Amino acid sequence: MEQLLKILSSLHPEVDFENTEDLVDDGILDSLDIVAIVTEIDAEMGVSIPAEEIVPENFNSVKALMELIERLDEE
Repeated sequence: MEQLLKILSSLHPEVDFENTEDLVDDGILDSLDIVAIVTEIDAEMGVSIPAEEIVPENFNSVKALMELIERLDEE
């Protein structure tokens, strides 16, 4: 999770990602941020996120995003 928090903090250092639950719904993350996150997760964590998984529910919180990464990493 630490690696994911570094990725997110590099985009928005002012956001407390550990305690924010509505990253997409509240407009903290936009589509360009999500593209950057997907690219960084692939490059740094070796997990490819397919297009069908790029939905707001998977990016609304660090917990949801970490669950997505763990699930995809197991496949």
